Amino acid sequence: MVSMERLNVLAIGAHPDDCEIRVGGTAARFAEAGHRVKFVAVTEGSAGHHITSGPETALRRRGEAAEAGRRLGIAEVEVLPLADGYLEPTMANRLEIIRIIRQWKADIVITHRPNDYHADHRYTSVLVQDAAYLVLVPRVCPQVEVLRANPVFFYMEDAFQKPVRFTPSIVVDVAPSWQKKIAGLDAHASQFYEWLPWVGGEKLGGGAPKKPSVDGSLAGGVPTVDGATIPTDPAARIAWLDARFRSAPVQDSVRRAFEARYPNHPAGTPILAEAFELCEYGRQPSAAELDDLFPR
Repeated sequence: MVSMERLNVLAIGAHPDDCEIRVGGTAARFAEAGHRVKFVAVTEGSAGHHITSGPETALRRRGEAAEAGRRLGIAEVEVLPLADGYLEPTMANRLEIIRIIRQWKADIVITHRPNDYHADHRYTSVLVQDAAYLVLVPRVCPQVEVLRANPVFFYMEDAFQKPVRFTPSIVVDVAPSWQKKIAGLDAHASQFYEWLPWVGGEKLGGGAPKKPSVDGSLAGGVPTVDGATIPTDPAARIAWLDARFRSAPVQDSVRRAFEARYPNHPAGTPILAEAFELCEYGRQPSAAELDDLFPR
């Protein structure tokens, strides 16, 4: 990775915890190398609980996001006050994304792909794509200084197949920052120990539990389970979360890209990786520059 120049890295997810799931290990590695990293949640996460009220959930999730950022060692976390589950790609929201990218003077921007199971994820992707060129246009959002160089835009990994599959352009070994990633996820207790198990796997009406899933997208997510099986002891919870993320499936395309970038990775050892696909919008780096942009 380029070491002479400090990079400004911006990850934009739809909800508090999206960036931690898909970018947490890479973000920690960037930060450890001296680069500035910011996480943005475009919505406040108020719909992400089955018991607490929307305002209470949003307040709790804002605090969890801040704590996760502290554990990952990144520079900044911002949670926008937009309603969870109601995000639309409006002009006002587009201008807000332009503002964020410009103010961070982003060199790298990472977000969701536009074909995702969650409408908020899809529209976050659309908003970032719509901003990708306009961050260079002075007469759009003139209140914020225009960028003179376009960032490089990337998509987070997912496992959706239609209309197109995720194609990794770069894969990062996150084994060196794995414990930081898990600690960042553990900060989102409302999600991994409460909401996601309930929405995906808890028994309903005393019957059999629903079939476990992986946050609707398989790759890189945590399999949801019957909430009664989740430990209550903090250390046991960390071990439980670590085991579940460590056992998440590695897509064949990601495995091949990982082995190409890390040919000396010991055979038979787990691949702990985060993968990113280069967006056709924004600056297009050469293959050599792309390799240098990300931690090795």
